[in-house]
Amino acid sequence: MDNVSIRPARPAELAAVAALRWQWLVENGSEDAGEREVFLRHFVTWAEENAGSHRCVVLVRDERVIGMAWLAVVQRVPTPRAPRRASGDLQCVYVVPEARDGGLGGRLIRAVLEGARELGLERVTVHSSPRAVPAYARSGFQGSPRLLQAQVPRV
Repeated sequence: MDNVSIRPARPAELAAVAALRWQWLVENGSEDAGEREVFLRHFVTWAEENAGSHRCVVLVRDERVIGMAWLAVVQRVPTPRAPRRASGDLQCVYVVPEARDGGLGGRLIRAVLEGARELGLERVTVHSSPRAVPAYARSGFQGSPRLLQAQVPRV
């Protein structure tokens, strides 16, 4: 693990990040993924356009991007005591299969949480797969009876 670094994604690495997202979709049985090259181009454009609200952290080994995690930052309604408020949502944490089960996912999660702390975010949420729940719990995530969600029907 000595040759592994975690840092913000560089613009030139967005295509590699897009490929990781594609790999995650395929690995999880997405049958409607469409054409890979079209998706990769769209993803890179999306990442560039949303850089102000979505921060990507990458896991790099020997100059190869082998993992990613995204922090979506959402501005919150101000209060008199907190005129600038924000929260975050941890999204798309992914490590390539051959690098899993060695703690790298946890390192990615902790790096995102450190970035959230530096930004002064009030909280960070995550929507997890069942397999990843223990990793998030080890990094301090816990359920809350006050944080609710609703599925919005598609039209």
